[in-house]
Amino acid sequence: MAYSYKGSLSFGLVYIPITLHSTIKNNDIGFNMIDKKTMSRVKYKKTCVDCEEREVKQADIVKGFEYEDGKYVIFEEDDFEKIKSKKDKNITIEEFVDLEEIDPLYFDRPYYVVPTGAEKAFYVLLKAMEEAGKAGIAKAVLGTKETLIMIRAKEGQMLLNTLFFFEEVTQNPAKEVKIEGTAKEMKLAKDIISSMSGHFEPQKYRDEYREKVQKAIEQKIAGKAIVAPKERSETKIINLMDALQKSLKNVQAAKPKKKTSKRA
Repeated sequence: MAYSYKGSLSFGLVYIPITLHSTIKNNDIGFNMIDKKTMSRVKYKKTCVDCEEREVKQADIVKGFEYEDGKYVIFEEDDFEKIKSKKDKNITIEEFVDLEEIDPLYFDRPYYVVPTGAEKAFYVLLKAMEEAGKAGIAKAVLGTKETLIMIRAKEGQMLLNTLFFFEEVTQNPAKEVKIEGTAKEMKLAKDIISSMSGHFEPQKYRDEYREKVQKAIEQKIAGKAIVAPKERSETKIINLMDALQKSLKNVQAAKPKKKTSKRA
């Protein structure tokens, strides 16, 4: 598996050479942009704005920062590397926190952490974090952007999540809800939650819409028309109490009944 990062992980004076590997694979179905008149693929060209829309080759494209209207300073890839310190290039744990303290709102991308040396130090850190229930918080410059990082241990594996910085997370635009439910409404809501409660088993959830798209592609190839499925129209229940009562009834009816053993 190709790695996304090669460097080191450190805590205190302990350095562990590592690579990061993405935990997620892209499972999207790819579609091309097509001109419906000619059935030819549509391509995007990178053009120069001030030179009569002349196409520019990728090799001739550089990054520029506009410091005044129409004036730029150019940055080559080597320039970004020059301004990185040794600490910037490596993942240095600054503190350990309880995993439960980190709101999933801050989670960005997950990676597997794989040691490429110092396996004993890697194992000691892994087991110590797992037994203490702690996660390491670090920072590093990945690419051209400083990134907040969380490192955690789970079932003998070390995992890394890039995190959003506090200033990157926007405020919720929803207004504070001050209307309270009645005691009966709250009890019914809790009963529904209790009836629908279980354990998270990710393997039981499938991307069903992707399966439908794949089936639709096969139908199109076979020259068949796609027909929308017939769905029952549900009557809207305006009264909250009625909606809660009916919801609980439906949930309980859908639950499989426990089998009772027959006595001899």
